[in-house]
Amino acid sequence: MEPLFTPEQLAEIHAYHLPYYIRAAVDPFARLGLMALQLGVLVQPFHRMATAAAAGLEHRLGFLRTAPVSRVFFQAMDRLWGESGWGAAVLFALLTDLFIRLVYTPVDTWFNYTLEHRHGMSNYTPGAYAWDVLKEQAVTTLALTALVIGLYGLARRVRRWWLVLGVPVALLMLVASALDPYRDLLYYKQKPLPEGALRTRLTGLLEKAGVSFADMRVEETSVSSRRVQAYFAGQGPTRTIVLNDVILKEFSEDEVLAAVAHEAGHVHESKWLGRIASSLALVAFLFAIDRLLRVSASRGWFGATRFADIRTLPLIWLLLFCVFLVGKPIAGAFSREREREADRYALRLTGDVESFRRMLVKAARVNKMDPEPPRWVVLKGMSHPPIGERLAALPPPP
Repeated sequence: MEPLFTPEQLAEIHAYHLPYYIRAAVDPFARLGLMALQLGVLVQPFHRMATAAAAGLEHRLGFLRTAPVSRVFFQAMDRLWGESGWGAAVLFALLTDLFIRLVYTPVDTWFNYTLEHRHGMSNYTPGAYAWDVLKEQAVTTLALTALVIGLYGLARRVRRWWLVLGVPVALLMLVASALDPYRDLLYYKQKPLPEGALRTRLTGLLEKAGVSFADMRVEETSVSSRRVQAYFAGQGPTRTIVLNDVILKEFSEDEVLAAVAHEAGHVHESKWLGRIASSLALVAFLFAIDRLLRVSASRGWFGATRFADIRTLPLIWLLLFCVFLVGKPIAGAFSREREREADRYALRLTGDVESFRRMLVKAARVNKMDPEPPRWVVLKGMSHPPIGERLAALPPPP
């Protein structure tokens, strides 16, 4: 059997992945250090800056509170927050987030732009990369504002806020995946997969698998990346098969079918247990935040003068970071097992071991996958088994 990579290709792949492995080892300690710096030194200065900035904006733009249209917004925000002062809270949250982002901007730019270009994995132009970073920041700003107003505002007004907030959000999590087909439209154009042999064969394959779908789309990711990709997005009436334009260029029809057959295996996974567990974990996490906010208020941590003081937000980030740090290896282990089962399902569905093997080999070569990453990297939370392991698990050729 032809080797997966030549020695030259393997040397380049190791050179490509080594910085990522170094970052994976260093990053948890760096983030903990930045969070400690925020909690130990920067909370009070940031809070004073946010309060002063909010007061300045109120002085200059106070007329908006009485303007016919904008006053409705301000009245709604005051009710959600429970009192005035929500502007300073939002600015404080944005300052704490901006501090981390500014520290990481050189690192993120080197990894996401420079390193990817150096190894031929990116098609980003500087302008397109900057535009996507700005869009991501805008989405983060909106999400962070909603989080501050929703969580802290509700906590100030309702004693069992964690239950009032946790139950509807948990229910929303159960159906949020229905919106998946529309999220990537913020970054990439999509168009229907043209009528033809491939679409006909994919339709037949999914009929055989018993997987209903609303559409087949081609996502134009080649504007930024040279990686192949195929996935299912949405649930029920919104379920969509998404193939990126790179996979259509690099793979034969049989190989595309093999990739989609693997994704069809994920559709048949039993997801309710995981969703219910995630929902319960969310409620438990919000309850832990409630306890943390009460202890912070009673002991005056970080200058907190009342329950749900916005100055406790970096402490919540620290708690969330610790939860992810502990939970990611566990989630990764379950994810890798689901990927193995999806491989087995695809082989049962198509019966075409050779096309599946070629699909994995091409994906590994185009995406420059490390066939044998360090074991600690896998255990730290890799979502897929190493490509070498997946190939070794395939039945031998006849």
